[in-house]
Amino acid sequence: MAKPKVLVVGQHFWPEGFRINDICEYFVEQGMEVEVLCGLPNYPRGEFYPGYSLRGPYREEHNRIKVFRVPEIPRGDNSNLRIFLNYVSFPLTSLSHLPRLMFGKYDKIFLYQLSPVMMSIAGILLSKVRRIESTMYVLDLWPENLFSVLDVKNKTFRRLAERISHWHYRQPDKIVVLSEQMRAKIKTITGLPDDKISIVPQACESLYEVEAYDAELAGRLGDGFKVVFTGNLSPAQSFDTIVNAAQELKNEGLTDISWVIVGDGMSRADLEEEVRMRGLDDVFLFEGHHPVTDIPKYTTLADVLVAGLVKSDLLEATIPAKVMSYIASGRPLALAMDGEVGRLVMDDAQCGLVSPAGDAAALAGNIRKLYHMTPEERQALGVRGKAYHFANLERSIVLDRLKNFILTPH
Repeated sequence: MAKPKVLVVGQHFWPEGFRINDICEYFVEQGMEVEVLCGLPNYPRGEFYPGYSLRGPYREEHNRIKVFRVPEIPRGDNSNLRIFLNYVSFPLTSLSHLPRLMFGKYDKIFLYQLSPVMMSIAGILLSKVRRIESTMYVLDLWPENLFSVLDVKNKTFRRLAERISHWHYRQPDKIVVLSEQMRAKIKTITGLPDDKISIVPQACESLYEVEAYDAELAGRLGDGFKVVFTGNLSPAQSFDTIVNAAQELKNEGLTDISWVIVGDGMSRADLEEEVRMRGLDDVFLFEGHHPVTDIPKYTTLADVLVAGLVKSDLLEATIPAKVMSYIASGRPLALAMDGEVGRLVMDDAQCGLVSPAGDAAALAGNIRKLYHMTPEERQALGVRGKAYHFANLERSIVLDRLKNFILTPH
């Protein structure tokens, strides 16, 4: 019996640190043949990774996955202009592969939709012309995610962004979403029947489940109470909330709380400047971008894992990927987010505290509660989270659901 062959279309892929890497590797493990159409890696720093340039390479093989790349304008300094150029360049250049793709023998097309929503256009057109069933995995809900990153006031542009986004969501045969709220929104936009919209949370790589004590890092971070953030530094993460919470706790005299920021992105320079201006240099440590394999070294040393999102009615439907990896790490969570996340963390997994998005005082209050808990009480939160992860969110459980939904005709 021939292996099912899946074409994956999305702007980002290895060596960039997105979950699509692990999804494709899982598909290969399960006996599928996988081909990826993506761009040149430059996220999040905005410059091409070592070994890549506009000269390529444009064809590679990674862990038995065939990778075809197209040129794109890198994000550069992550200014609004450079992000816009990056957003539009990949969808346009990806169309150059359509003549080649027309002759490919694909059983299914999988559209991995981060930002921008337009990144799936080549896969959508191929699906329509060749009548190959397509499934879109909606991770960034547009245009809401766009407006959470860029402050767009122009009503005409906002309407245009909404029409473009909704057109893309109406094209796939099936859609995968992250939550019930997101499902309701997509159903309203597309009119798809219930059996063609599946809720599948993001699976985190197994490496997050493992303790990885690093003595050198432990010595550098010192003793004290460590609040750790990992991931992309963007406006959507609402770092004002985290900085204001840190300021409040420092003003109370809790100077042994350190905030360890592991990641990079368009907000990093502004965040570091804000920390300097407010005299918080002594409690913040900026570790910069690290490969995903380094993250367990930080979560292992964390007393609390922290994250936030900006306040947005429709971002309430999002459950960020980092929340899944946080839960898997077995550490308590302190999140400033609305919507579905609160139910997951406080009711289902019972592994941390969640406060409203943008409420710095409430976030500070939750950090304070965790700070005053005994190590045993904090450990119990982490243990419950990890147990919930293995019962409900473990990689093979989640990715098997995703694989079956993609491959099963509907």
